[in-house]
Amino acid sequence: MAASRSAARPTSRDLKLEVFVWEGTDKRGVRMKGEQTAKSLHMVRAELRRQGINPTVVKPKPKPLFGGAGKTVTAGDIAVFSRQLATMMKSGVPIVGALEIIAGGQKNPRMKDLVNAIKSDIEGGSSLSEALAKHPVQFDELYRNLVHAGETAGVLETVLDTIASYKENIETLKGKIKKALFYPATVIAVAILVSAILLIFVVPQFQNVFASFGADLPAFTKMIIAASDFMIAYWWLVLFAVGGVGFAFVFAKKRSPAFAHFLDRVILKLPVVGQIMHNSAIARFARTLAVTFQAGVPLVEALDIVAGATGNQVYENAVHRVRDDVAVGYQVNVAMRQVNLFPHMVIQMAAIGEEAGALDAMLYKVAEFYENEVNNAVDALSSLLEPLIMIFIGGIVGCMVVGMYLPIFKLAAAI
Repeated sequence: MAASRSAARPTSRDLKLEVFVWEGTDKRGVRMKGEQTAKSLHMVRAELRRQGINPTVVKPKPKPLFGGAGKTVTAGDIAVFSRQLATMMKSGVPIVGALEIIAGGQKNPRMKDLVNAIKSDIEGGSSLSEALAKHPVQFDELYRNLVHAGETAGVLETVLDTIASYKENIETLKGKIKKALFYPATVIAVAILVSAILLIFVVPQFQNVFASFGADLPAFTKMIIAASDFMIAYWWLVLFAVGGVGFAFVFAKKRSPAFAHFLDRVILKLPVVGQIMHNSAIARFARTLAVTFQAGVPLVEALDIVAGATGNQVYENAVHRVRDDVAVGYQVNVAMRQVNLFPHMVIQMAAIGEEAGALDAMLYKVAEFYENEVNNAVDALSSLLEPLIMIFIGGIVGCMVVGMYLPIFKLAAAI
């Protein structure tokens, strides 16, 4: 019976971390208060007494009624975390102390819980790579493998600094791509919304005026009035159709590799945008392979990890083919040439790097070149899109205005 009670009792390792608020007095009698993350209330009291504080109140931190879960952990949060951890460890701060400092400075509750969970696992005897492996959503296979390689080689601080620079560069590149796509998409969405408002609220007012004329309306005006009548009667159907198409598109892209491959191939063939996506995929491929190879990850394994980091299904399949060819003895540059996707300059730089035994250095140069290409192309695209978008919006609004005023002009000419 005693054994069964002991088995049923949770151990400290089974308890989850919680945030406690406390109040107390120090040795001088000065009142103090703060927050402490621990597995139990008793551990908080023990830690406070160890610091010379006499706790008077210790209780779990109340959760807010709204937004208690906090924001999600983004790739940007992981990039900042990587830089902070790398900086502190290179400065000689022990990893547990560094994680405690990072957790204390987090404003995102979920990120704070994540860092505290990693710290707790390391305190329990796990390595950093083992602690990160429990959070595969936030720390992908590439991140974990690089950390493991750094621990094995005894250069964890250097590898963490490399990871931090890599994450910062990749996030900057993603930001450029999002900027190139988000601006026109937002303007088009606003144009559609303005058109819907005009059709539902403005056009019917003109329609009442036209009815009092009793004259035959121009065909263009009739077309706009018909569109207005349809929007008023079936706006819910239009909204449902747009939402349904959007949901089906996202669902198919996530669940169907064939559809995702088709979509990525179509995007690569688009004018201007396609070239930006080509350059982005090459930059991410080159930088990721350089980082993994420099960290000591075997080349075949590195290529397997790199494939998913390109951000494009077409390039992902191509890198898998490169990996298969390298695994049977081909040089990287020869395998890259066989897939007929990488530019000649990239292949030649890889060949020079392999011949000189400096493949990672050459790949870094390739990444920098194509990242600059993406930056320049995005700036050029933004400059090109601004007048085109103005023409697009002006055309939509102008057509409606002309359609509504045509009968008035016709009536004035008759008078």
